[in-house]
Amino acid sequence: MSVSVGQARVFPGWWVVAGAFLCMMTGFAVAYSFAAFFGALETEFAARRGETSLVFSICAFLYFTLGLPGGLIADRVGPRPVVFGGLLLIAAGLVLAAGATSLWQVYLGYGIGAGVGVGLSYVPSVAAVQRWFVRKRGVAVGLAVAGIGVGTLIGAPLAHELIARVGWRQTYLVLAGLTVLGAIASGFLVRRPPEFYGLAPDGDPPAPAGAPPVIPPGLTLRAAVRTGPFWGIYGGALLMSFGLFVPFVHLAPYAADIGLGESFGVLLIVLLGVGSTVGRFMFSSLTNRFGRRLSFACMYLGAGLMMVLWSQSSSAPALIVFALLFGAFYGGFVAIAPSLAADYFGGRALGSVIGALYSGVGIGALLGSPAAGYAYDFFGSYAGAILAGAALCVVSFVVTLLMPEPTHWLQARSRSR
Repeated sequence: MSVSVGQARVFPGWWVVAGAFLCMMTGFAVAYSFAAFFGALETEFAARRGETSLVFSICAFLYFTLGLPGGLIADRVGPRPVVFGGLLLIAAGLVLAAGATSLWQVYLGYGIGAGVGVGLSYVPSVAAVQRWFVRKRGVAVGLAVAGIGVGTLIGAPLAHELIARVGWRQTYLVLAGLTVLGAIASGFLVRRPPEFYGLAPDGDPPAPAGAPPVIPPGLTLRAAVRTGPFWGIYGGALLMSFGLFVPFVHLAPYAADIGLGESFGVLLIVLLGVGSTVGRFMFSSLTNRFGRRLSFACMYLGAGLMMVLWSQSSSAPALIVFALLFGAFYGGFVAIAPSLAADYFGGRALGSVIGALYSGVGIGALLGSPAAGYAYDFFGSYAGAILAGAALCVVSFVVTLLMPEPTHWLQARSRSR
């Protein structure tokens, strides 16, 4: 295997990028298709919005918090079996949800099944890309996580069209079949770090025997969690995530509430995906000019400003602008976060470090969308929940600005030894 990889004309790292892209496109197409199912589930089970939105929140909570065990397992056995197994779990969860006779069974199938599956596959695929690149890391990660944006772009409209034709139960089964195909393709392409094959990152010549490693060892997870930058990234992501997923769940019913129709609401989810895809490329490239920490902080500020815009929006043009720009800042956040973690903590235990950081996002994802749904059930409006999410984004912006630059922090850490 090492021979075939080493003799490949195309640097094998780019095939890892392709596999990670397919993994994230598949998993997040399922996750972010939920808006298309919202009305059908609400009607089928006579559920309130807080109860219905909890389906997605359980899923999001699990796919972020399970990034840590997923990363730990991948650090030990390699990313391929974890990615493949995770996507198969998503398919199994969808099959279970398709046969649900009560909402708790959808919680179990879609919420837990899909959530566990995405959680096990997402972080290992991102970490795999990180280890194959150093100089081109920003571009490579941007391409890989664009799969999330593309998944958002295609998942909701595909599900919406299928629901209209065959119903929500059959739609879950179709998505399960497509997920199995994605598991096969991405599992084939994602592989272990380059040193396992005698290669170096970025396609550089392998280092001579006895030379220092191309990638510094970096920190273990235990060492990383004892640092200020770890808790700065964790805290900022935790606070921002309370509002981050509210649009993915509630934007479509919000549009229907103000008379724009369910189909327009699904279109807004598509536009979130468009903005997310563009944002991953655009903001990943800007990090080389402005630095990853400052760029990351600006993602928080931009998302907060867009949520203020949403709270004041009652027309189609305003909501279109919101969906595109909020999606772009969300995409930038997802693209920059793993690379910023690598800047601070190196590649030694990157999968488990990223997984630990994303557990904070999971907490916000679990609580934010149901809180917005229950606020609507109680007050008849989303305005308060949206503005609260905007305020937390601004706090995250300030927290990130107060963090030291990675290079300065690493130099200070080196001098203190």
